[in-house]
Amino acid sequence: MARFNRKGVTKIVFVETIADPGYMPTLAEITGGTDYTKQIAAVEGFSISNQEIETPDMDSTFVSKIPGDDSAEDSTLTFYEDDTTDTIETELAKGTTGFILIARKGKAASTKGLDVYPVRVASNSSTVTADNEAAKLTVRFSITDRPLTNATVPAT
Repeated sequence: MARFNRKGVTKIVFVETIADPGYMPTLAEITGGTDYTKQIAAVEGFSISNQEIETPDMDSTFVSKIPGDDSAEDSTLTFYEDDTTDTIETELAKGTTGFILIARKGKAASTKGLDVYPVRVASNSSTVTADNEAAKLTVRFSITDRPLTNATVPAT
């Protein structure tokens, strides 16, 4: 098993529309999206968690559990703010809908590890600080439906 660092490998793309109802994008849809990878300073969330249900019974002092509802973690992308353009502020304005595609192992065709999150932008706000650091902008996303996970990047 070869280990790798996500930085320099993982790609994050925003796509406005995906025709497939199961959220499997075509190569043309991926290519037509906006690749934000180079502008991203931090990623939080973009994962699914399960709210397990406790199922105790009178036969044991052990409390077993069964899977319950799934939900998406709070998800944000923190971008480096650009002092000459407002592309992120415009393209990812509050209320914008689309899909965040995370190609965990890169965008090479036929690579497993493509996650597709249907999203709506919940907020888009700059982080103002007097610290010695690059200006940043945080975009919070609401995940609006069950994501497609661990798909194969399309070859055609």
